[in-house]
Amino acid sequence: MKVFQINAVPYGSTGRIMFEIGELAGTNEMYVAYACGYSYHPIEELKHKYIKINGLIGKTLHIWLTKFTGLHGVFSYFSTKKLLRKIKKINPDIIHLHNIHGWFLHFQSFFKYIKQSRVRVVWTLHDCWAFTGQCPHFDMIQCDKWKTGCYACTQYKDYPKTYIDKSKKMYHLKKQWFTGIDNLTIVTPSQWLANLVKQSFLKEYPVKVINNGIDLSVFKPTESDFRKKYGLENKYILLGVAFGWGKRKGLDAFIELSKRLDENYQIVLVGTDDNIDKHLPQNIISIHRTQNQTELAEIYSAADLFVNPTREEVLGLVNIEALACGTPVLTFRTGGSPEIINETCGAVVDKDDILAMKEEIERICAENPYTSEACMSRAKSFEKKDKFNEYIKLYKGE
Repeated sequence: MKVFQINAVPYGSTGRIMFEIGELAGTNEMYVAYACGYSYHPIEELKHKYIKINGLIGKTLHIWLTKFTGLHGVFSYFSTKKLLRKIKKINPDIIHLHNIHGWFLHFQSFFKYIKQSRVRVVWTLHDCWAFTGQCPHFDMIQCDKWKTGCYACTQYKDYPKTYIDKSKKMYHLKKQWFTGIDNLTIVTPSQWLANLVKQSFLKEYPVKVINNGIDLSVFKPTESDFRKKYGLENKYILLGVAFGWGKRKGLDAFIELSKRLDENYQIVLVGTDDNIDKHLPQNIISIHRTQNQTELAEIYSAADLFVNPTREEVLGLVNIEALACGTPVLTFRTGGSPEIINETCGAVVDKDDILAMKEEIERICAENPYTSEACMSRAKSFEKKDKFNEYIKLYKGE
């Protein structure tokens, strides 16, 4: 069996997921090739099976044409034609799409090929972009225009950062491109996103939920001198981890919590930068980056509670990583984030209810109702090899 995977980039969470699925497929005697938008892959042994779809000039041109026209995915025609020639040469049994929004595909010609070739397609949605006119996320602004037809988008300047609102036209173009495919299965990382798909113009397709997974050999209780290093031996450590801190990830919620909690609690934020530091009060510890995942596991393990006041989340791998290190989780009722938590390992409060979050923090730290063993047991449900093996079964039609 031949599988051809496509993602915008060869790095980040979506790139990692793509290559790890491919690696597992290879151990199941499948041939797997890859294509990404405009970056070479750094792994030498994969270069003969890897295609860079667009170059720097093509990417730059696509970006600027999108900015000035408001249209997304109607450029990069020649690079897409070149990609299709290579796909035809490989003749895959399955095309597995991941994040295809970026500046590297001409959607009309690409999906025309898919419809005419009748190749099997698996499409993993890592966000909501596929069924909106513009945005990858809309939960925070509570928009539901995508159910019937986008227009007057309030986020068109955010992504893909256009000067003109063409969300209405893009909604109808995407509906035309992405529907009517004979053999397509949509995969979502959470039931929350699956439920949204079933309300969108993609509802004609079967939807399968396959959670993202983590490496339990890395994320596990790990001893360190973290508490001693920061003088936190007698404090309750409340940990937040994100990459791209802002209102979407609940930075303002942590700042407000720092004002309401007494000196027995210490908030630690990982993934910050110099700009974020300017907005943080002195009683929040800011850690810009970790050297590796093992160091991150050490910080998870040192915390008493992982707090995730995210306002938009498809699943929330950081929740799982914390649990795997034996640390309970408290999260807003947002997106797929609550799906990770059950009554043995954490709690959920309504989005934006800072008072309820404060009260739960105090309750959990005082009562210690969630054991490390229970947290770790829950995390075992998200072991990455088990999760990615569900893709292999899907490829085989099992």
